[in-house]
Amino acid sequence: MVALISTPAWGEIGRIKSSTGVANVERGTARLAATTGQELLAGDWLETGKDGRISLTFVDNTRFAVGPDSRIALSKFEYNATTQKGSFVAKVERGSIAVVTGRITKTRCDPLPGETSSCGMQVETPDSVIDARGTRFIITVAR
Repeated sequence: MVALISTPAWGEIGRIKSSTGVANVERGTARLAATTGQELLAGDWLETGKDGRISLTFVDNTRFAVGPDSRIALSKFEYNATTQKGSFVAKVERGSIAVVTGRITKTRCDPLPGETSSCGMQVETPDSVIDARGTRFIITVAR
């Protein structure tokens, strides 16, 4: 028997390690207080107030530290733990995020002509798209 472990779009993509101050997870129309151990799903939004912070770890070992007054979407997360390949797209609408990339950034795909790559990790801001390639970085987006 062979078992494949993957993270489909509707499965757990990570967990909150800690949160302080005003910190929420928006899932569809629900607004949930961010709590230690809480599951995160693709499509969730992370939002912090002026005194809020959230730290989280994804299933590929990518780590985020979300700063105060931030709004960040976990737009897409598809990861196969067996092949360690996948695609991760996060969108920083406002605020700050410190990132330590995980295994998903090692995924490289050559898109077909006329297509964009859907592999690895991208962080979108209102003014840019960052293709992360295995590093640590901080992004700040002013209101």
